[in-house]
Amino acid sequence: MATRKKIALIGAGQIGGTMALMCGQRNLGDVVLVDIMEGVAKGKALDLQQTRGVLGFDVDVTGGGTGDYAIIADADVCIVTAGVPRKPGMSRDDLLKVNLEAITKVAQGIKRHAPNAFVVVVTNPLDSMVYAMYKITGFPKGRVVGMAGVLDTARFQYFVAEAAGCSPQDVVGSVLGGHGDDMVPLVRYCSVSGVPLTKVLDRSKIDAIVERTRKGGGEIVSLLGTGSAFYAPAAAAVAMAESYLRDQKRTFPCSALLDGQYGVKGLFVGVPVVLGAGGVERIVELELDDQERAMLARSVESVRRSVAETKL
Repeated sequence: MATRKKIALIGAGQIGGTMALMCGQRNLGDVVLVDIMEGVAKGKALDLQQTRGVLGFDVDVTGGGTGDYAIIADADVCIVTAGVPRKPGMSRDDLLKVNLEAITKVAQGIKRHAPNAFVVVVTNPLDSMVYAMYKITGFPKGRVVGMAGVLDTARFQYFVAEAAGCSPQDVVGSVLGGHGDDMVPLVRYCSVSGVPLTKVLDRSKIDAIVERTRKGGGEIVSLLGTGSAFYAPAAAAVAMAESYLRDQKRTFPCSALLDGQYGVKGLFVGVPVVLGAGGVERIVELELDDQERAMLARSVESVRRSVAETKL
C-alpha cells in the first residue's frame, strides 16, 4: 500500500492554518503543523481533524511545538511561514533581522529531520529569507524555493480582471523580480483570453494596476490593521507544493536561485520556473526589452542589498 505524503507547515498562524485546510481539501498528504506556540498548532490541528467528516478529506492533521522538530521527520514538503508578519508602516525589509533568527532555527530543524524535503519559504523579506534557508540547509538549489511570484501574479491577474470586467482565470500574466515595491509585472506578456493587455485597457489603467500590484501586500496590511494577507499566500504556496508532489510540472513565477539566467548569479529572484517531482526542474528565460531589463535590474539590486544584510 502506497505511503501517504507528509507535509510540514512550519508556522501555524493565519497562513499556516489556511494551508492545512487547503492541503486537506486536496488530499495532498498528512499535515503536521508546527509553531512556537505549541497549543496553537495542536488546537488548529484538532479543529481541522473535526472537519474531516463534513468536508470528506482523508488525511491526518497533527500539531506540535518548535522545541523538538522531530515531528517533521521525513517530510516530503516543508512550507515555512514562521516569523513576524508585517504591521502597518513596516516594510518587508524591516522584518529582516527578527525573521532571520526564526528562519535560522527552522532551517536547522529541517536539515536535521527532513533532509530530503522540498522547501517553500513564505516568510518575509522573502528573497533574503529563502537565500538564508538555502545557505543554512545546504540543500540542492532545486529543492529550495520562495513563494512570491505566484502571489504577486495572482494579485496582478485579479486587478486586471477587475478593470477589464472578466474572470481572473482568463488573465495570463507574470511578475518577475524581488518580492518588494520594485517587482516587475510584465505588461507585454499579459493577455486576456489571448488578447494583449494593451488592446484591452488604456495605458493609464495599466500603469495604475502595475502600481497597485507592487503595493498589493501593503494595501491588505493597511486594511487589516493587525496582520497581513493569508488566503492568497496560502493558496499560492499550496499550488506550488501540489505541483511538486503530483509532478504536475506547472510553470510558476517563483523566487529561485539563478546561475546566470537573466544576467543574475547567486541570488534568489522571482522568475518563471517549472515545478515537478525534481523540484525546480527548469528556469524559463523570457526575452525582455530594454525597459523590462532595467526594471528587473533595479529589483535585483534591491534583493542584493537585502541579502547582504543577512551576512551569510
